[in-house]
Amino acid sequence: MFGKILIANRGEIALRIQRACRELGIKTVVVHSMADAEAKYVRLADESVCIGPAPSSQSYLNIPAIISAAEVTDAEAIHPGYGFLAENADFAERVEQSGFAFIGPRPETIRLMGDKITAKKAMKEAGVPCVPGSDGALPDDPDEIRRIAREVGYPCFIKASGGGGGRGMRVVRSEAALINSVNLTRQEAKAAFGNPEVYLEKYLENPRHIEIQVLCDNFRNAVYLGERDCSMQRRNQKIMEEAPAIGIPRRVIDRLGKRCVEACRRIGYRGAGTFEFLYENGSFYFIEMNTRVQVEHPVTEMVTGVDIVAAQIRIASGEKLTLRQRDIQINGHAIECRINAEDPYTFVPSPGRVTAWHLPGGPGIRIDTHIFAGYTVPPYYDSLIAKIIAHGHTREQALARMRIALSEFAAEGIRTNVRLQRDITSDEMVRLGGVSIHYLEEKLKQRQP
Repeated sequence: MFGKILIANRGEIALRIQRACRELGIKTVVVHSMADAEAKYVRLADESVCIGPAPSSQSYLNIPAIISAAEVTDAEAIHPGYGFLAENADFAERVEQSGFAFIGPRPETIRLMGDKITAKKAMKEAGVPCVPGSDGALPDDPDEIRRIAREVGYPCFIKASGGGGGRGMRVVRSEAALINSVNLTRQEAKAAFGNPEVYLEKYLENPRHIEIQVLCDNFRNAVYLGERDCSMQRRNQKIMEEAPAIGIPRRVIDRLGKRCVEACRRIGYRGAGTFEFLYENGSFYFIEMNTRVQVEHPVTEMVTGVDIVAAQIRIASGEKLTLRQRDIQINGHAIECRINAEDPYTFVPSPGRVTAWHLPGGPGIRIDTHIFAGYTVPPYYDSLIAKIIAHGHTREQALARMRIALSEFAAEGIRTNVRLQRDITSDEMVRLGGVSIHYLEEKLKQRQP
């Protein structure tokens, strides 16, 4: 096991990783920007290193500064968390070339799965069901693009090969709009990801977003930890997640999970990862794989009892998975609400000093947050400030506990989206379960100003 790990991230995930390290008896080094110097996880770390000013391009995305921090503190491994450099193959490569362990997949695996075109090809070869679409990147010939779109059918989705986080996507509903949409998406993809390649997929009208969590070691041992339903989204950004997904037969999930595990063995996957699918009319369609820990990993931890972050660390240190598929049992139901520092309905970010901060509690409630009264939420980063996770014996109990927790939550000095989460968890269709990824968007459109 490692003696010291550098955490190359910020916010609640930095604190989450730090807690896992402390439980394993591992010392931690936290890197931080000047804006995060007073953060809780910085104060709690064994060592901390300021790696630059507030902008992430000069701090959390500054690869030489992070590597230097690991060198001067004698860290043995680097955990990237999620976001920032977590799925950057060049960063993973630099970490390993510099003599440190990267707590995540191998660089070549990150490259394979980070490119949506090569990822889809690898999944097809492994027997994982994929959304109908183009075979590889779209050509330059407009007539050939039109032919492919006609074959797939309208509406269709134009997606950036190197995209992610809800960016680099465009729905096309008619042939008249096709070529212009392709060109615009190529320009956006080039600017945002440095890769202008785009591909085309069938646009599913009312799918759910279902994902499969996997863990794999260096010895081809792999397990899947059930599924999560992440359909509550706005502009392709998740708002609320839950596990398990209701209304899908267990045998169907088990069959899909086994295919995901086999795909991991085929590509030599290492660490924690998530296969993301769209689910419509009883069929699953692969869309991408996230080669990192997910924001929503706590709901899986709550229903399986598996510490996913600790498992990442153990795998990276060379340990074999002690879990076998028969050991994975789904117990009860868990729901996560993301709490963001933003207006609940305009979604305008709300940075500033937190003058009061009261967290809920009670049976089955877990809070992941780095916030405290007196903390200043900086304007430079993602607005996520907390995650409330509710666990119950049934989905109804988990929802009831979440509603109580949201009613007890109080923050002053900044605005939060708690009111929106209260509306969501009280919504009759949400209580019934199984809504599509478009449900929240449609609900927000109908809301009176």
